[in-house]
Amino acid sequence: GAFGRMAAQTAKQVIMQKLREAEREVVYNEYKDKQGHVLVATAGRREGRGIVFELGRATAVMLPDDQAPHERYAPGERMKVYVNQVNSTTKGPEILVSRTNPELVRALFTQEIPEVANGAVEIKHIAREAGSRTKVAVISKEQNIDPIGSCIGQRGTRIQTVSGELGGEKIDVILWDEEPRVFIAHALSPAKIIGVEPSENDRTAVVRVIGDQLSLAIGK
Repeated sequence: GAFGRMAAQTAKQVIMQKLREAEREVVYNEYKDKQGHVLVATAGRREGRGIVFELGRATAVMLPDDQAPHERYAPGERMKVYVNQVNSTTKGPEILVSRTNPELVRALFTQEIPEVANGAVEIKHIAREAGSRTKVAVISKEQNIDPIGSCIGQRGTRIQTVSGELGGEKIDVILWDEEPRVFIAHALSPAKIIGVEPSENDRTAVVRVIGDQLSLAIGK
């Protein structure tokens, strides 16, 4: 009778609900370990100021701060994204991805440069102005390895690959140094530095350059 039909319908709804929950759990488990990794994603629709990306079995959201100013994210465009966060929600995993996080640069270096991947070259610091310029400070852990040459590659092939993945962003590879004066001079190259006076307490420094070098030296 009617009661039997209602019971069957309720049972069916309960089963469907459990299946959906199980599926969400599977997808969450698949992506929860991807936090801090780089994935290939396809740009999709805009939702408010965010952009939805397809990741295969899941969708991800890129918030305004994670969108690079020079990139358009046309629907269907494929690109590498950095996974900032994976949270479990009642609607399934909430995945937040970024194109501006400096860690995206580190991950691309690790993918493209074997010496970084195997630890022979260490990235000490990254300063990034997404879309315009990034500076990556490196140091060699092995005597016979040139850290800057390793990152740039023959005729610049490695660094061009990384730059291409970032929509043509300019990437300077500089030598890290324990001595702040030396490191700051490296970091501001190619500008010619006359003098560096670091202040001990507030992590700032006064740097002197010739007037025509000023625009070269300014930035992060």
